[in-house]
Amino acid sequence: MLILSCASKLRLLEGMLRRGLPDTLPVYGAVMHVNRGNPAGQEVLVDSWPEFKMVLTRPRREVAWDPSDYFTNLHTAFYRDEGACRALLGNSHAIDWDQAFQIQGLQDGVYENIRDIARARGLEMETYPYRPLLHPDPPAMPQYRPEKGLRLAPVSPAHALLLRDTWMFGENSWSLRYLSRLIRHFPSACLLDPEGTPISWSLTDPLAALTHGYTLPEHRGQHHARAVVGMLVAQLHAHGFPVYTRVLPHNEPSLHTLQCLGFHILPGVFHQLVDFDSQTCTVSISQD
Repeated sequence: MLILSCASKLRLLEGMLRRGLPDTLPVYGAVMHVNRGNPAGQEVLVDSWPEFKMVLTRPRREVAWDPSDYFTNLHTAFYRDEGACRALLGNSHAIDWDQAFQIQGLQDGVYENIRDIARARGLEMETYPYRPLLHPDPPAMPQYRPEKGLRLAPVSPAHALLLRDTWMFGENSWSLRYLSRLIRHFPSACLLDPEGTPISWSLTDPLAALTHGYTLPEHRGQHHARAVVGMLVAQLHAHGFPVYTRVLPHNEPSLHTLQCLGFHILPGVFHQLVDFDSQTCTVSISQD
């Protein structure tokens, strides 16, 4: 197991992961952020170099200091060899299984591997499936102007409490800190009413994925999200990031909006597995 800290090696790895898209999307997005200032304080592990068979990204120890904060303790995984995958995921020096954490990937087999390792450690997790979506041609995305009296802007840290209170996973002590970190360090967009209150918004995360898209119920049905997503996609594309997201399969309005904007649903299912034991271990992954 090696921690890649050399800038030239990390840039080389980014190019290798780019050639493996879309299977490499979460790891690729994380490595891109590492190479562009590392706002999430992530580090990159490989089983060997340069002929790696497994890549794992994780937060630095000083970042993931709270043993219960599974939002901050975010990992991603991509592998070329299942044996290397199991060996690295099961290595206690790579993943601290005594902490709450999440791990994301987008390829067949990651789900089974992490599930089997968790079960061997006595952990059972509840599953939440998501649909992964990717935009193949961001410059071709139609742009929508806000209605009169409304304006587009980045999300302000002052809005973090509103985002927390409207989020289905926001009812815990770590979610406000997590959302505040996303707002401060990653691209975001929102639509403000005449009083300066957000009525629709979307953030991006340490994996460069669009996330936390939401429109207040009283403002739905007016296509506000299309203007918000358009602004955010333009920012991501200008900096060379892939434009992708994940949506719960029953969220038909969001799936419809994203497909109208040109997003394609990728094969497979993005799984989030949650363990509700005393360690509150959260594992978020995907499977073809």
